[in-house]
Amino acid sequence: MATRVLITVDTELSLAQHQQGVSAAENLQSSIFGICDDGAYGIGYQMDRLDAHGLKAVFFVDPMPALAYGNSVLQQIVKPILSRGHDVQLHIHTEWLDFIAPQPVGDLRGRNIGDFPYQAQVTLLSLARKLLTDAGAPEPVAFRAGNYGANDDTVRALAQIGMHYDSSFNPAYLSEGCNINFPEENTGPAEYKGIIMLPVGGIYESDYSIRHAQICAISSQEMAAALAHAVTKKMPVFNIVTHSFELLNRKRTRPNKMIVRRFEKMCELISAHEKVTAVTFQNSGQDLPPVADRGDAPRLAPNAVRALLRRLQQIFGHLAYEDLTPDLRQSRDQEPDTRRTASR
Repeated sequence: MATRVLITVDTELSLAQHQQGVSAAENLQSSIFGICDDGAYGIGYQMDRLDAHGLKAVFFVDPMPALAYGNSVLQQIVKPILSRGHDVQLHIHTEWLDFIAPQPVGDLRGRNIGDFPYQAQVTLLSLARKLLTDAGAPEPVAFRAGNYGANDDTVRALAQIGMHYDSSFNPAYLSEGCNINFPEENTGPAEYKGIIMLPVGGIYESDYSIRHAQICAISSQEMAAALAHAVTKKMPVFNIVTHSFELLNRKRTRPNKMIVRRFEKMCELISAHEKVTAVTFQNSGQDLPPVADRGDAPRLAPNAVRALLRRLQQIFGHLAYEDLTPDLRQSRDQEPDTRRTASR
């Protein structure tokens, strides 16, 4: 049986740009379509590369900016994804509640969905789902929390509103906002509180720490080794993460070509491997394997040489592609996923 790979793209507008007064159109160009002087490196580019390799991806789309910008901005994200045959599922960044009116949960605020009490989570998740479907998306069946910031109440709330899958559990973020009490050693899929959990894939950085399978966080060599390991250990699913803006540098002024190459290499690896197949949640997740009795196939063991080579690559990428001049406009943003896990 082939190992299924979920290629997932957290697709979200920038709250920091909204705080700085950037228009919806400019935010879309930068955060979603990755437009810069060198070209476009957002979801359009990602879909071009995926399509070239015969792959489909899951775009976890955050609908909360529609409460600030209007639903038309969400339609401009959802339509091109669906028109090219890729999958749209539900994402949420609750930081947007600070900048919208009226407030759906009164005075309650939180950086993460897991910061809210259970009933408020039900309200917010139901609202986000309606915003997404109003923008033309099919009824979502899968969810990922922004910042991976979910808890057990989030899982219960998802079950309450009729969702089937959660992809919020990231063992690399257990000290950074991910508060789901799911077994760390379980690589999934596994049922938990009425939801099928599909943990984010990862490798061991050391005997005690995990580095998650995000394009900007692990090297192409580590990705290749992780995929080969998943096949050898008969992992039913390996869950990969990237973002709509991840192929750009931090200031989104130009592509980070090291990350661009990693994305391309990932597509090549998955397409060429006869025992790996990319799947989505379309068709109600029928391409996904059934829940296993045990989902605890071990993650790839640490390797000092691979880790050192990745760190050297990250340093080179940072020096070669990042704009190192100070940016006095920088503000709180909803995008720590790519900032904490990699020095690039």
